[in-house]
Amino acid sequence: QVQLVESGGGLVQAGGSLNLSCAPSGTIFRINALGWYRQAPGKQRELVAIISSGGSPNYADSVKGRFTISRDYAKNTVYLQMNSLKPEDTAVYYCNANIKSRLTAPQSTYWGRGTQVTVSS
Repeated sequence: QVQLVESGGGLVQAGGSLNLSCAPSGTIFRINALGWYRQAPGKQRELVAIISSGGSPNYADSVKGRFTISRDYAKNTVYLQMNSLKPEDTAVYYCNANIKSRLTAPQSTYWGRGTQVTVSS
């Protein structure tokens, strides 16, 4: 079984910064793409950023130039550095991981429980 544990959310003023982290744990053979999604009240969950197994990042247009996704292969951890935060960034942020638990197992997608990010104006 694989679990994703997120940390780093909180309350920050507009223009401030937060750094989220997520570390998959459990039975893991290989971690492929890692990503961050968010869901604001009354809205659908949306992709924020994703990073491939090779380290190539992609971002939603709304966060380009402000957010940076990175991964530490030794620690099996993905980070989301969020700068110049805006009130519209307020949401629950979810970690997403595509993982093979064994060599012969198919890839499965896992989600964290989410961490609240609130940006005050």
